Amino acid sequence: MNTGMVERAKKVLAEKGIRQVLCAFTDVRGYLLTFSIPAREFIEGSAFEDGIGFDGSSVRGFKSIEQSDMVWKPDPSTLRVIPWMDGIHASAIMFGDIYEAGGKELADCDPRGFVAKMLERELGKEGKSAIFGPEIEFFVFDGIDIRNLTWDLFVTPNGGEGDSWGAPRVIPNSRELEELPIIRPKEGYFRAPPEDRTLEYRNELVYYLEKMGVIVEYHHHEVATAGQVELDFKPFGLVGVGDAFYIYKFVAKNVARMHGLLATFMPKPLYLDNASGMHVHQSLWEGEPFKGKNLFSDPDDEFGLSQLARYYIGGLLEHAPALTALNAPTVNSYKRLVPGFEAPIYIAWSPRNRSALVRVPAYFKKPSAIRVEYRGADPSQNPYLGITAQLAAGLDGIRRKIDPGDPVMKDIYKLTEREKREFGIGELPTSLKEALEALASDEVIQRILGSHIYDAFMELKTDEWNQYSLYVTPWEFMKYFDI
Repeated sequence: MNTGMVERAKKVLAEKGIRQVLCAFTDVRGYLLTFSIPAREFIEGSAFEDGIGFDGSSVRGFKSIEQSDMVWKPDPSTLRVIPWMDGIHASAIMFGDIYEAGGKELADCDPRGFVAKMLERELGKEGKSAIFGPEIEFFVFDGIDIRNLTWDLFVTPNGGEGDSWGAPRVIPNSRELEELPIIRPKEGYFRAPPEDRTLEYRNELVYYLEKMGVIVEYHHHEVATAGQVELDFKPFGLVGVGDAFYIYKFVAKNVARMHGLLATFMPKPLYLDNASGMHVHQSLWEGEPFKGKNLFSDPDDEFGLSQLARYYIGGLLEHAPALTALNAPTVNSYKRLVPGFEAPIYIAWSPRNRSALVRVPAYFKKPSAIRVEYRGADPSQNPYLGITAQLAAGLDGIRRKIDPGDPVMKDIYKLTEREKREFGIGELPTSLKEALEALASDEVIQRILGSHIYDAFMELKTDEWNQYSLYVTPWEFMKYFDI
């Protein structure tokens, strides 16, 4: 552990009067988990050196009960003061890695330390780095009553006939319906106040995120109705982007609560409206990002792309079915990946074209801005797994020199089946079950996860699919009860 970094962290804890430290890590599914330790254990005690013991058998995907003793060890570089907590509640949050009992051996169940950090180190040994900038979308609602089925303007396309019933009443609309005008479904993109009633919430969210080291580039109301928002932050390295992802969610949920709202990163909470995705912009660099050379850039190329970048794209396309299991890892994710809602379902690449799975943004041509955008991800994922798998897929494309083929310059949604076959365009899995089957046949992605996390992820997600398949939904009662 970096002694200088530890001393700086101790100084921050002491000078800021921090009383409690939230010790953060994630389970295999991607849920942020924390436990609290008095700051004195870090300032005066041995918590930085020894870590903290905990029960790994109570964490999804970690250890069985006979192997349950585990150790959380802090990463002092991730210490962040929680700016809205002060006085007797003054707190900080810090990420850590998970070790086996004894604190010497890194645990193979830890998504951050064993998967993301390992690949980032391997890339660093080659003198390279990768950076990632995710566009994380989410909804802010007044509340939700999952027991209440209702006819609702925002879920009913055909005047209240039987087919339209059966959606649980999400309540994004109570404030918005009390005050006209309202944002109609699919018409929320870049809407201004007063229709956009999330501006003050977003401004406060940006303030706290930047206090915690996550610098926002811009934010806006998204396409869906009533409270779908997006904030984009400046890029991080592989481990750093996972940490920033969780800080983003942590702040978004807590600030929403302070406003009497609920923030949800569920991909598709609203029937027949746009869902929340997480497009991941990424690039490879020789040396440090923005200081060395952008390996994706070639000023002489038509699209500004190097051959290495094309191979990287080839890897993303080659492994796209398996990547979907990790980047769209819930049953609900596949209600986003359908035609008609701007979500990618076709395995193809293109400059500018948002109907392709991999897009090359063409806003600017300067070498430092050249990047690729993977559009098949959503914010229900564990980014230490999902984004790491994207990088592994791209690197495999470079290693094997996988040609991505010609870019598709047409709106893929409007191509006929024959045209899609001629272009060689495949489709992403249409369900979590299909995505898991693709992951089960992809040795490259399995290898980067390691056998423990791969097995645990498959077991957890197969069980999730089986639960969903067996559950009798309210929609089925509405549809079939009078059969």
